[in-house]
Amino acid sequence: MPGPLADLFVLDLSRVLAGPFCTMILADLGAQVVKIERPGTGDDSRAFSPMKGSESAYFMSINRGKKSVTANLKHPRGKEIVLKLAKHADVVVENFKPGVTKRLGLSYEDLKVVNPRLIYASSTGFGQTGPLSEKASYDLIIQGMSGIMSITGPDENTPIKVGSSVADIFSGVFTCIGILSALRARDRTGKGQMVDVAMLDCMLSVLENAIARFTVNGIVPKPIANRHPSIAPFSSFTASDGQINIAVGNDTLWLKFCHVINRQDLLEDARYKTNDLRIRHLDSLIATLEATLGKRKSEEWLELFEKAGIPAGKVDNIAEVLQNPQIIAREMLVRLVHPSAGEHIVPGVPMKFSSTEAVIQQAAPLLGEHNREILVSLLGIPEEELPELEAVGAI
Repeated sequence: MPGPLADLFVLDLSRVLAGPFCTMILADLGAQVVKIERPGTGDDSRAFSPMKGSESAYFMSINRGKKSVTANLKHPRGKEIVLKLAKHADVVVENFKPGVTKRLGLSYEDLKVVNPRLIYASSTGFGQTGPLSEKASYDLIIQGMSGIMSITGPDENTPIKVGSSVADIFSGVFTCIGILSALRARDRTGKGQMVDVAMLDCMLSVLENAIARFTVNGIVPKPIANRHPSIAPFSSFTASDGQINIAVGNDTLWLKFCHVINRQDLLEDARYKTNDLRIRHLDSLIATLEATLGKRKSEEWLELFEKAGIPAGKVDNIAEVLQNPQIIAREMLVRLVHPSAGEHIVPGVPMKFSSTEAVIQQAAPLLGEHNREILVSLLGIPEEELPELEAVGAI
């Protein structure tokens, strides 16, 4: 079955992560994504380690299912190719700093002239408006400025970034949501529009309870390691052979939990009668539970918690995650064969559909692999012109 977005044509002018992550999702959902890259070097991430042969594993993981066309956006004939593709496109995605596409003549205002139905999505660090809009940014900068690092880590003196590039990734996800919403609006109105997504905005929107807590009590949230600021016990604990996560999300689970660990005495302790009280006395509670949980192996505890219906799980490393039977059963590990790098593994599609199946169609493209297919077959450029376009630096 074709994917749910099988009739969608996406022109991808983005590079590195935020934009490419968005267009990767669209490609996984069945859209035809044509990725425009610089002649000679391509997307910056083609040079990111580690390499598999001559190909970047990083690039291959984010750009699967796309077609690569080289075009020099600063060359008149390269720009002409992009404008012709924009006429065919339902969606254009870019993540240049604000002002760059205007200077190139490829802004939303430019492209909507040639295609009024176009959805033009821009993913940037700070958005198209505001005093910081033209400031350069990367994920690390946004994680720091958004406050996420201030609540991540072992203590307030050691702010830590999240292990994956969540500012870029959330920006890619929200850009995808924005595109799909704009397409739905186009179904009603017949008109395209611009979608403006800022990484900083995205990270602010996912701070969850940190903003809620501060606006209510005025106390600046601080890192509390793996504990939860509003629920207890809800944390990582050390068993005799390693760490496990335990999430006692309500008072009913607390009752079961105390029975499972054979600490019914805690049910009579006035400090721990309710969740609110357990939060107030969290340090003493954690110390007490650590002493008890450290007496058995993690698998023993996990088996007991599973039988009692108490949410708990191992703290797996990446190698262990790739062996998880649940991950395998959900087809979340996909083996692709790249024309140069050979076989490699990428994460699968996390959205499962009952009818319009979403599948990864192919490995990431070689640089300019689809020049002939797109330029000749789609745009009608005579094949004999391709060497000339290449010679003048247009493609």
